[in-house]
Amino acid sequence: MSGRLLISVVVAVTLAVAALVGLATAVETPLTVDRAAGRAEFVVDYVPGPTTGPQCSLDQRYVDEQPEGLRPDVLEAWNRLRSAAEAAGVKLCVNDGKRSAGQQQHEFDDAVRRFGTPELAGRYVLPPDKSMHVKGIAVDIQPLASAAWVERNGGKLGWCRRYDNEKWHFEYDASYATAGCPALLPSATGQ
Repeated sequence: MSGRLLISVVVAVTLAVAALVGLATAVETPLTVDRAAGRAEFVVDYVPGPTTGPQCSLDQRYVDEQPEGLRPDVLEAWNRLRSAAEAAGVKLCVNDGKRSAGQQQHEFDDAVRRFGTPELAGRYVLPPDKSMHVKGIAVDIQPLASAAWVERNGGKLGWCRRYDNEKWHFEYDASYATAGCPALLPSATGQ
């Protein structure tokens, strides 16, 4: 192979890789995968939340629920968070908020069917007795750019992301505003 041909091939491969990297970062995907043995990962096709309802104006793949059913103190905190976001020019869509025990059981049963065992399903959906959505203190925020804003700014208002494999899931605790956000758990089961 001549030197000129080798240089042409190297340049073409480099440009192709750069284009793929640029495309991957320019398109917001709902989830990314970071594989590590024994660690729950983002599942591209599994973003929880209702499939019907008012559409999120920022990303029509998601709904924007009314935050009904949250505990009263959590609803007040949600309204403060949403106001702070709006003041910063950020819109937050609640893709999933308060769930009934029945809704949560349905989500958990569906995850068991998808992943094969209750243990694996529990990395993505908890049974009703352990779910912060059922307790009325958690919201799932979409799109991910809005969730990233909450992760950077929500702690001072008591909202913290809790699970490494769920970039959209935030829980409220008034103590987070002063003590800071706790370390992320790998998944909802802590594994």
